[in-house]
Amino acid sequence: MQACHRVLIFMTGVSCLLSALAAYGQNAVLKELQGFADGQRAATAALQQLIDESEGLVAIPAGTFLIDAPLKIDLPRQGYRSLCGANGATRLIMNCAGPAVQVLGDHQGTAHPDSVKEHTWEKERFPIISDLEILGAHEQADGIELIRTMKCIVRNVLIRRCRYGIHLIERNRNVIIADSHIYDCLDTGVFLEECNLHQINILGNHISYSKRAGIRQFNGDVHNVQITGNDIEYNAGSEESSGEIVLESPDSLISEYSITGNTLQARPENAGANILVLGALENSPYAARTIAISGNIIGDRDKNIVLCRVCRATISGNTLYGGKTLNLHFAQCRNIVLNGNNIGTRPSMHAATHDDGVLLEDCIDCVITSNILSEHRFGTQERGGALTLLNPQRCRVADCQIIHPRIRGVHVVGGMGCVISDTSIMAPSTEDFRAAVEVSGGGRAHLVQNNWICSVLAAPVVIEGTSGEARNNTVVSREEMESAPAPAISSQNELPASSPERK
Repeated sequence: MQACHRVLIFMTGVSCLLSALAAYGQNAVLKELQGFADGQRAATAALQQLIDESEGLVAIPAGTFLIDAPLKIDLPRQGYRSLCGANGATRLIMNCAGPAVQVLGDHQGTAHPDSVKEHTWEKERFPIISDLEILGAHEQADGIELIRTMKCIVRNVLIRRCRYGIHLIERNRNVIIADSHIYDCLDTGVFLEECNLHQINILGNHISYSKRAGIRQFNGDVHNVQITGNDIEYNAGSEESSGEIVLESPDSLISEYSITGNTLQARPENAGANILVLGALENSPYAARTIAISGNIIGDRDKNIVLCRVCRATISGNTLYGGKTLNLHFAQCRNIVLNGNNIGTRPSMHAATHDDGVLLEDCIDCVITSNILSEHRFGTQERGGALTLLNPQRCRVADCQIIHPRIRGVHVVGGMGCVISDTSIMAPSTEDFRAAVEVSGGGRAHLVQNNWICSVLAAPVVIEGTSGEARNNTVVSREEMESAPAPAISSQNELPASSPERK
């Protein structure tokens, strides 16, 4: 019994000694780092020593630290690590190619508990990077790179002037990127590059002024992506595919994206689109699928939303404006729902240099309902309007308000089996206006019915040959409309008598 007691005392003493030595080592490294905090000499070795000798929490003190090689958090070798700065007072200047901070795990499974190995839970889970700035000082410098991580969180960071702000490669699961500023990147803010990735939340960030894209996926097997509550703006300058959110997968899969509650905008002269989704040619359109875009403010770019070879996408409840060429452009898509959006040009105080408009090309089984389309200028005398459907199959337009389209309200060209119904079209009294609804181009079995149309044209519905039929449409002249009593509008400070606030 006494021998056991002596062993216990000895082991406790050894443990205390080791802890004291570790603390002494950490303090020595921190003291050494103070000599590098002016950013004039490379602090890479000292910072890497701090990471290697840490017991878990790597706290980098305030200051500016120059690094000339990636800082590696090797979870399988080092064990659990989190890296934090001094509440934003820590800056890392990355002065070479590669990531300033690389987090390397060994997770080979999925998000299912049965696929997670014990060593992932015991040594690798839940790494956190927070509270610091990373500044790129090399054209190939990146901010943070994640490889085979499980439940990694990046939060409260400022990353700027890097090639890629946050770069996910190979395989990652359950990633959260939150409350951060990713700014002025040379290529892309958040880049999912050929990554096997399920479950990532990108929320509450400013992601702006990257040269190619704010958020970009290229190839990979990507599912369950939530992009919510971000300000993603002015990501332009590249001659490549460019936009605030760019999803392109020429050889793989895009699936299960939820893009909600963001502000996405740029400038009219910026090429690309605020949201650009390009599905693969093989297995088209099913390789880009199951996408929801809702509750966003989207505007001021060459195009607002472009979907190419996409299926099962729902676009609802958004405010879209200022598409220099188009607001929405869908090509070779299937099963798209466009519902409850307010789609218009820029506010009236801006010069009318935008065409705006909605264009569907070679699309099948799409539903366009309960949208407001106002002041759209898209189209020519020969073809096009506020809503243009080229070679559509079984598409339906219903319950929309189309206000003052320059050329046409709706133009269906070719195709088969489309229905335009229960839509109000308020036409302008200009010479450019051709038709409220026109069906042409050799299509067949189209139906235009139960629409309300105000126009100076005697026959505002035009059906070419046997391409379709029109029935039960109500046409009101401009004179009738203008003679109707206008609704009473109270002054700014006076509420109507029936208002609840007056009772």
